[in-house]
Amino acid sequence: MNTPTLETERLILRKFTEQDVNALFLILQDEEVNRFLPWYPAKTMDEAKQFYEERYAPIYAQPCGYAYAICLKERNAPIGYINVAMDEHHDFGYGRSKEYWHKGIVTEASRAVIAQVKKDVLPYITATHDRNNPRSGGVMRNVGMKYQYSYEEQWQPKNILVTFRMYQLNLDREKERVYKKYWDSSDVHFIEAGI
Repeated sequence: MNTPTLETERLILRKFTEQDVNALFLILQDEEVNRFLPWYPAKTMDEAKQFYEERYAPIYAQPCGYAYAICLKERNAPIGYINVAMDEHHDFGYGRSKEYWHKGIVTEASRAVIAQVKKDVLPYITATHDRNNPRSGGVMRNVGMKYQYSYEEQWQPKNILVTFRMYQLNLDREKERVYKKYWDSSDVHFIEAGI
């Protein structure tokens, strides 16, 4: 199953298409929206098209994947995105246009996607956020993810030192499982109190 269309009270979650490149550009060009993301803001439509071709089209060509455009039902045009990687980490990530911040949209979309990956028997998901972006951690907690540990990474392509907080949600019976690869690969790792 690859990115099956999902509906929530306010949203349609579906695959991006080539016709969505304009909307994707509006999301990707905003410096504030992309401040904590692993790419630089897009400067041209061609960069947005390349982003789609490199980051979405290959996922849709696979047998299984979760790479969603977040759309409001009344417009069915992307205002954000939400993804779950099929790599070992099953990284869960999201972003949306600034005008839709603080409206519960990503939490609503996240709950629907998590229900789908659980139904499809994905064993767990992880997610990380920059310690300087605590609101992202709030979304993770709102959807049931638990803080596991923090670690430092020289983050590329921006080449900055970042302290990440790693969250995890186990979707199977292995409730004590912790994905340790980030911990093991970082010389500086620790557990923060009170998160």
